[in-house]
Amino acid sequence: MSGNATYRLSGTSILAVCGVEAPVVATSDSFDERLAATYERVGLLPGMQEQLAGVRERRWWPEDVTFADAAAMAGAKALAESGVDPSQVGLVINSSVCRSHLEPSIAVEVHHQLGLPTSCLNFDIANACLGFVNAIQLAGTMIDAGQVDYALVVDAEGSRELHNNTIAHLQRDDATAEEVKEAFASLTIGSGAAAMVLGRTDRHPEGHRVVGGATRAGSEHHELCVGDLSGMRTDSRALFQAGIALAVDTWRDAQGDFDWSEVDYYMCHQTSVKHIAAMAKAVGATPEQFPMTVTTYGNLGPAAVPFTLAQNVDKLQAGMRVMLLGIGSGLNTSFAEIIW
Repeated sequence: MSGNATYRLSGTSILAVCGVEAPVVATSDSFDERLAATYERVGLLPGMQEQLAGVRERRWWPEDVTFADAAAMAGAKALAESGVDPSQVGLVINSSVCRSHLEPSIAVEVHHQLGLPTSCLNFDIANACLGFVNAIQLAGTMIDAGQVDYALVVDAEGSRELHNNTIAHLQRDDATAEEVKEAFASLTIGSGAAAMVLGRTDRHPEGHRVVGGATRAGSEHHELCVGDLSGMRTDSRALFQAGIALAVDTWRDAQGDFDWSEVDYYMCHQTSVKHIAAMAKAVGATPEQFPMTVTTYGNLGPAAVPFTLAQNVDKLQAGMRVMLLGIGSGLNTSFAEIIW
């Protein structure tokens, strides 16, 4: 199928999905104030974050809250909502991009904070903004295979350090307009956390069944967005164009395996309002079918898809078809269908 990979699950359901807001608001206006001298010197105007990406504000965690703390908060909330006791969890996956150290994994800290059993597998999956959707596929495959009864997927992203480092870099007397443009996407990143509990469908008829999904790689674009907490360099225009093209190719190729012509809602990775509008147009959906969180939370990376889903569960009714649309730097896409 022209490089497209599909999968189907037969016995995995979502039992709970939740988001946790970071409490400190960082507005685009406040960033513009800090960069006013740079904008004036290089001939750029303030307001780009809101005008081009639609991001009015994003959030930060308090300085004493670690990525593992935030992920554990989301995990504890999801477990409480699902009714699953921590002792029953057989797998925990952390899909965060952000981490304060290379080892050990963030998952081991979440495992410890939540008091999960020693028999519970725990590890990280890192795949840019696609990690959470990848984790759903892996957890569902293990549940279908009978290896685990319950899986917990967590994600926590934090942007305070990235923002402060980026702004400091751009405040240099020799910073150029090109550097400002390359750092544009860095300032759209937000902070937040999300978690999902998955379990066996035969034990939980009240759950929301994961049907399956499709993935596709466009790794020739792996240099379009490269970053860490010290800074991020992004060719925003090229990344936008290549990401939409790859997503459309994935969507079209998957039609041979899935009939996605009648979907009720799409929970999409959130980079900008223009990106979401382009995705809606590409799949023939209305803007109302693509709920947005990017305007007030920024780009939450891999947490964006589950966070947006959690923010909109009140709109969903039993039997509705919900698509999770993940696109990550690299480039990769991964879609998953849920029967609510």
